[in-house]
Amino acid sequence: MQQFQEEGYLRWDSLGEFLALAVSFEHLGQTFGDARALVMAETLDAATASFLETDKSPARKVGEIDNRGSHAWLAYYWAVELVKQDKDAALKAHFAPIAAAFEAKMAAIDAELIAAQGTPQDIGGYYHPDPVKTEAAMRPSPTLNAMIGSV
Repeated sequence: MQQFQEEGYLRWDSLGEFLALAVSFEHLGQTFGDARALVMAETLDAATASFLETDKSPARKVGEIDNRGSHAWLAYYWAVELVKQDKDAALKAHFAPIAAAFEAKMAAIDAELIAAQGTPQDIGGYYHPDPVKTEAAMRPSPTLNAMIGSV
């Protein structure tokens, strides 16, 4: 967090959270017989594999992918996997335009997220950050924000 405040760069690696989310979907699907949750789990696992294979984890220094970028890449890979699957047509249809938008705009999103690094970030405090300032600092890509807003 100190590096984020000083350099606008967040090196936190969320791989554990990505894996835990997939297992949570799997548990939900198995416990309640929810086939859609199982599809979400399977596709998130596949997306995480793509994420790892393409080395989209946060790097160690400013000017390279950070936590915000790694989350954008995982969202992209997950949308792609949801479109590739054939177990749930509604999920496939819902995520098709999202995956297409990511495909068309991922280079711009990546560039915007990296360009946002290198300057101190005022989030209104270390232990009790201001939600508005923190959201602005954590969502510096207008392109990604517009995509999220349209979903």
